[in-house]
Amino acid sequence: MTALPGETPGTVGTDTPQGAEPPAATDAEGPAHAEAPDTEESGGSEESEGAREPGEPAADGSEVDTPAADAPTGDAPDGTEAGEASAGDASAGAEGDAAAAAVLSEAQAELAAQRELRERIAKRKAEKDGPVAAGAKLSGTAADLLAAVRAVESGEKAGTEFFDSPATAPAPRRPAPAPAGQPQRPAPATAAPADRAASPESLDAVRAVLTEGGAPEALAHPATGTLGEQAAELLRADPWQLLAVPGVRPEQADGFARALLGAACGPDDGRRTSALVGWLLERAALQGHTALDAEAVRAALAERSVSDPEEAVRNAVEEGVVLVFQEGADPTELDVSDEVQEGEDTGEAAEAPEPVQVLLGLDRYALAEESLADGLARLMNACEKGADWAEAAAAAPSPSAAELIRTAAAAGLVAHSGGEAARAEPAALLAAARGLGLRALGATHSEDGRRRLADAAGAPEAAVTLAGLLSGTEGPGRDEDGALALDLLVVLDAPQLDVEGAAVLVEALADGARLVLSGDPGVLGSAGAGRVFADVLAARACPQVVSRTPDPGPIGELVSGIGIGELLQVEAPGKEVVIVPVRDAGEAIHRTVQLVADSVPRAFSIPATDTQVITVGHGGAAGTRVLNEALKQRLNPGPGRFGGFDPGDRVIHVPAPGRAVPGVVRSADAEGLHLECAGVPVVVPQERVESAVRHGWALSAHQAAGMRWPAAVVVLPGDAAAGLSRPWVYTAFGRGELHLSVVHGVDQALPHAVAQVPAQERTTRLRPLLEALPTPDAAS
Repeated sequence: MTALPGETPGTVGTDTPQGAEPPAATDAEGPAHAEAPDTEESGGSEESEGAREPGEPAADGSEVDTPAADAPTGDAPDGTEAGEASAGDASAGAEGDAAAAAVLSEAQAELAAQRELRERIAKRKAEKDGPVAAGAKLSGTAADLLAAVRAVESGEKAGTEFFDSPATAPAPRRPAPAPAGQPQRPAPATAAPADRAASPESLDAVRAVLTEGGAPEALAHPATGTLGEQAAELLRADPWQLLAVPGVRPEQADGFARALLGAACGPDDGRRTSALVGWLLERAALQGHTALDAEAVRAALAERSVSDPEEAVRNAVEEGVVLVFQEGADPTELDVSDEVQEGEDTGEAAEAPEPVQVLLGLDRYALAEESLADGLARLMNACEKGADWAEAAAAAPSPSAAELIRTAAAAGLVAHSGGEAARAEPAALLAAARGLGLRALGATHSEDGRRRLADAAGAPEAAVTLAGLLSGTEGPGRDEDGALALDLLVVLDAPQLDVEGAAVLVEALADGARLVLSGDPGVLGSAGAGRVFADVLAARACPQVVSRTPDPGPIGELVSGIGIGELLQVEAPGKEVVIVPVRDAGEAIHRTVQLVADSVPRAFSIPATDTQVITVGHGGAAGTRVLNEALKQRLNPGPGRFGGFDPGDRVIHVPAPGRAVPGVVRSADAEGLHLECAGVPVVVPQERVESAVRHGWALSAHQAAGMRWPAAVVVLPGDAAAGLSRPWVYTAFGRGELHLSVVHGVDQALPHAVAQVPAQERTTRLRPLLEALPTPDAAS
């Protein structure tokens, strides 16, 4: 690896330059203690997509970003790592020792107490005793999508009517499957979704309550959007409902409650403790978890002045705020005395029973995971296993592609893993299936991914975006039963599938359809809660095909090494990989602008518009905000007369949580900000611009996941060291197709992260659910 022509020669060809600034803590920015949450950082920027970038607070739906399960700082709430404490061990004693036999472990006592509580809410959880109705009790965007599916099935109304602001005109329900070669294409124009409408009376009532409680009036719109038209009454009766509003923290809700209730409230108020339990689990969901260890929740409650955390959890369960799950064998069903007697008879010490992990989860994620597990089992067991695709496999372009074709012929669900070059294999599968007359389609998470898949498959109509497929604006439409008119669906970039989106997708597939989940296990995980692809791989509930096609070139060699924990020094005779050492954040910004605007275009004939800057966080001395400001001043200076934007600005548009769409500003008028995203005109209403549009010269790795550019510049200033992990480096370094520049200021933190900081585990229930399913065709 070498320095670019004209660059300051540092330690050429090394990943750890001498004199680099030692790692420093990442910049941390949090919401003001008594102010309305900043729309840039609260409720849905990083966290609503799954979690935050290191050093970033909760967000409000405005950005697509960091799943904390992949960030090294994404512990369970309040620093308590989920799953850290076990539920306890079963007590054991000698036979005849009645006192010892009567002693219950913590897990046993808890389970015994909860058994009675579970009976009280048995009615609302009755569906858990049998197969869960697919898609039951989903909420949020997933519920909207499922409602649209069900309405389309019944012919009641068009699916797009369930969204706040439909992206396009409603697509008509198709009475019969569409031909494989003539899928419906997207409409030429799209519109950004608008915020949920609230009546002026409701807003005025909420503002009055907020003012009375000393909260900013700016929270009126998000509070009404979250709590509905009755938000004012709910907040007056239970001020801690304010915690449900994205970006609001417990100390803010406590102050609001004290102002409204006075001496009538305290730290152990049941309304407060229940709201805190829900908030902790919502916060964990933003970090990628679908459940939390009960002990971690109790510890977090204790840190927030709850005197009896166990009672608080029990109350939250009884109120239906959370559900209780137990993972592992139930020690209460074991006869401890028999275990002890057996140990005495054999002269060996009795083995302690397997401890039970007690998990708490929100019903929306619990039911989504169970619906998804049942749906995957349905696909595995309903497809035709004897399909003969031998001739198509023989004509495959590579051995891995042939293996994938043969495997898909014999299974309803297949997991395919590999790097960027391996994308040619699902493309070959699509071509083979379509050649056999099957209705086969590939779905990606981004327009860039769709374009690359269409090029690889040699058929533009064979590739769609996942959002377009589910909304009905892309793809073949629905069959007479309301299911997607498909025989085979291949989902690329599968690690980006969250559990709710995956549940809706599987619900939309007909019996007998085949599903192939394809992706690179080394990249950052989904923005939303869950780890669907990783859980499917770990459960080994379906056949798995591992690609043997390596990524080519120096960048491919470098990224492949990172995937196994090694930061290699690769030979780059064409300067495909360049290290640019810097001493501090100021120099990092200067060199980044110089690379994008001058060095890369001059040395590689790659224009600035085709070079993407990637950095660790949005805040910090060299985060996306600072870098975007510097790049705008150099590449497209202007006063920002359209809400901070000028024509020609590169932007990232976030039409919905979990989606980041690159675009360019064209103009603005009374209708809103006019963008061009992948050749499609998009109008973002004025009230949505601040929360849904950001400058896009510099992105986080989570925003860039699933997309590639001819050149990538990865910026690693000194304060980024704490935010690095192997998946982050793997993802960021793999975004460049022809050239990668690394602005390196983290010294040894980079090789340390690659070698010793793997992806943080997410607490989910999908894997054990899949492992428990009867799947006779599962791979061993």
